Amino acid sequence: MTVDVLRRPALADRRARLAVAVLFFTNGALFANLLPRYPQIKADLGIGNAAYGLAVAAFPAGAITAGLAAGILVRRFGSARVAVGGTLLTGVGILAAGLADSVVVFAGALFLAGAMDAFTDVAQNAHGLRVQRRYGRSIINSFHAIWSIGAVTGGSMAAAAIALGVGRGPHLLFSAVVFSVAACVALRYCLPGPETEAEPVPETGAEDSAPSPIRAPAAGLRTGWVLAALVLIATAGTLVEDAGMSWATLYLSDSLHATAALAASGYVALVGAQFVGRIVGDRLVDRFGQRAVARSGALIAAVGMGLALAVPTVPGTVLGFAAAGFGVATLVPAAMHEADELPGLKPGSGLTLVSWLMRLGFLLSPPVVGLVADATSLRVGLLVVPLAGLLVLLCAGVLRPRRS
Repeated sequence: MTVDVLRRPALADRRARLAVAVLFFTNGALFANLLPRYPQIKADLGIGNAAYGLAVAAFPAGAITAGLAAGILVRRFGSARVAVGGTLLTGVGILAAGLADSVVVFAGALFLAGAMDAFTDVAQNAHGLRVQRRYGRSIINSFHAIWSIGAVTGGSMAAAAIALGVGRGPHLLFSAVVFSVAACVALRYCLPGPETEAEPVPETGAEDSAPSPIRAPAAGLRTGWVLAALVLIATAGTLVEDAGMSWATLYLSDSLHATAALAASGYVALVGAQFVGRIVGDRLVDRFGQRAVARSGALIAAVGMGLALAVPTVPGTVLGFAAAGFGVATLVPAAMHEADELPGLKPGSGLTLVSWLMRLGFLLSPPVVGLVADATSLRVGLLVVPLAGLLVLLCAGVLRPRRS
């Protein structure tokens, strides 16, 4: 018989958790302040849809180009400093994009912002996982939920600025200053020391009910397979997110003839359900393990969206997108957590690779779904959502089982 003895996190650990939450919040809010300004920027620059599409693709292109360097920077300067430095430079890039007077400057600024956002993303997750190890239980999903709150806050700030007639320059300068100051204050309370420092973990007196493929000593081939599976799991999560972001409104309005207001509810349902999934995700992971939570979520996403596509109705589709969002809520945090603890890799390398390759899902998903939709229908193109769920079911064995 075993008894779990969990100590209360030290004050420094609780402060570090709050500091990481602030970093996730600022990261979500910064870029969200720019998105509602896109139509105005497009009109002011006088560019067509093709040029606009190429210009905004500079953000994920910058992230993919620079993303692999994140691990090196984290090991050299520490995850907290890289996260804050990336936040400051992301704010600069977003401000420059908002003030751009040509499409070249606009794309270049977005490229810079995307590259810095990639550094921040890896670094803040690395530091969040350091804090999680000190807590001895899952808290990473709560950070991603706070990122969603930041994104909603940033979008609301932009909407309010537009409604009040505030120019892009003053609005985005205010946003950059406020969130940069918040990130700098948070740095003071982050964990000290290098990333290679062993983090104390509360003793639980419990062992995993089955040996974890991540913890066990693994040969290079085994590590490579596990890393590939984690990339697929994270990419499946991003494919579902992008399906809601890029296609939910269009599918509901064009294919199912929903009103404009109702068509927007598809993406809102996905994001809202994903937020709920992340809020409850840590407790579910602690109770049932990453593996069971991922498999259950994948099944919910596959069945929910599969039924919505099989029997297309507006209410059913909205519920389908909600099921998909809830189902994939913990996938990206889970993949990042496992990748950060892969044996045989330098600190931050596994996390960097998963984060970098995961972004390819955001870059490649829209054209792939679009090509399928043009050849058949958008309804067929959206089969990417249940297929992503099935992919997770196949790969989830690399995630940790529950503790006994």
